Amino acid sequence: MKASKSVRLSGLAILLPRLTWAFQAAPAPAGPAQLTAAQIAMREASQQDRQKMLDLLNIKTLRNPVDARNPLAVHPANWDESKANPYSRLPDPLLLKSGKKIKTSKEWWEQRRGEIVEDFDREVYGRVPPNTPKVKWEVTSTRLEKDGDAAVTVKEVVGHVDNTSYPQVSVDIQLVLVTPAKASGPVPVIVEFSGRGFGGGRGPAGAGPAATASQPQGPSWQQQVLAKGWGYALLSPASIQADNGAGLTQGIIGLVNKGQLRQPEGWGALRAWAWGASRALDYLETDKSVNAKKVGIEGVSRYGKSALVTMAYDQRFAIAFIGSSGEGGAKLHRRNYGEPVENVAAVSEYHWMAGNFLKYAGPLTWDDLPVDSHELIALCAPRAVFISAGVSTPPPGDGWVDPKGSFLAAAAAGPVYRLLGKKDMGTTEFPPVERGLMDGEISFRQHAGGHTSGPNWPTFLAFAERYFKSGS
Repeated sequence: MKASKSVRLSGLAILLPRLTWAFQAAPAPAGPAQLTAAQIAMREASQQDRQKMLDLLNIKTLRNPVDARNPLAVHPANWDESKANPYSRLPDPLLLKSGKKIKTSKEWWEQRRGEIVEDFDREVYGRVPPNTPKVKWEVTSTRLEKDGDAAVTVKEVVGHVDNTSYPQVSVDIQLVLVTPAKASGPVPVIVEFSGRGFGGGRGPAGAGPAATASQPQGPSWQQQVLAKGWGYALLSPASIQADNGAGLTQGIIGLVNKGQLRQPEGWGALRAWAWGASRALDYLETDKSVNAKKVGIEGVSRYGKSALVTMAYDQRFAIAFIGSSGEGGAKLHRRNYGEPVENVAAVSEYHWMAGNFLKYAGPLTWDDLPVDSHELIALCAPRAVFISAGVSTPPPGDGWVDPKGSFLAAAAAGPVYRLLGKKDMGTTEFPPVERGLMDGEISFRQHAGGHTSGPNWPTFLAFAERYFKSGS
């Protein structure tokens, strides 16, 4: 993309083909009449790819996904709290596989943390190959604009991924950086996995119409960030890896695999998007308008999952805002409320995860997972993480992502934060809606809206300011 042909930020939405909200919040398969020919072809290709992975794993059948919207369905989602906890004990994040208890921060960093990362790599998110290619960043456009009342400098940046090893696949990571035009020095930046354009709608990326109805009036989250004197960046996940199984032989996964199918331990889209966010941070570290020690990562829904994965794996990010991430994100796998493991193993979502994750929706159960989401949050320690969700009702509420399951995971990560000298939430008792637990490095707040982070932006920014001002 040449500077003379640069697109406005609102054009980023065009770069983000993604599954509809219907596929995520109401996972019962859509009938052919509801889909376009292209969507049908994509779904069939995804089914074929998933079947090949099942064959590799020698899995004959998977348990059925649940229906989020129809309580009379053969396999309805569970919204009954009394039936939500069939699991046994959660894995202990401070217990080595040898059975030895971790008692010092040195033991955490040198022994236990690596064990947890290995389990997530192998069984949940997949391994990033050791031969990932280099990325060359190019600023294709720089201009002055207005975002609300703020004068801003807008840079469109493209990360050209070296594809000399397999020229048949090209990957150009799309990033837009917006900073205050009159900043006196480098500023903190919040990076969003985003399909929304500059000055565009306030709904979260990837969440669809059902998420926008409860958005508050007033300044957009971007304008709230700018009012703090900070900047923001919009990162296009689809420019890194397509959000469907049909695209696994394209994007960064297809490039590294030279167009071949994944192996069971191969990385899925969540890990690929997180890799792309790390490469974006590589660029931000070179941009003199950015304080690279104060960069946050944010996302909602599937991108909330990837934001948490990003924070867990890349210790350079200072803070994370995890919005309505649900199963595969902050929600405990071992809780039966809203979306279970079986739905993430379904055709519309399996590509987010490693192939091995399919085992836990078939011959194995959720309780067989060697790790759970509290340990993913623990990998973020000692840095600050804000877990966000809406009300715990069925769609269009946010019950599908199981806010309480995310809270319990955050609480269970507390021992690691305390071991590293930081504060946890201070309680294991689920708080009322709109009562934030904000005093520690792990924080949680359930707002009164639906599948969106919009109402929690002011709370997150106040939380982030505490760390950005202190420099911690």
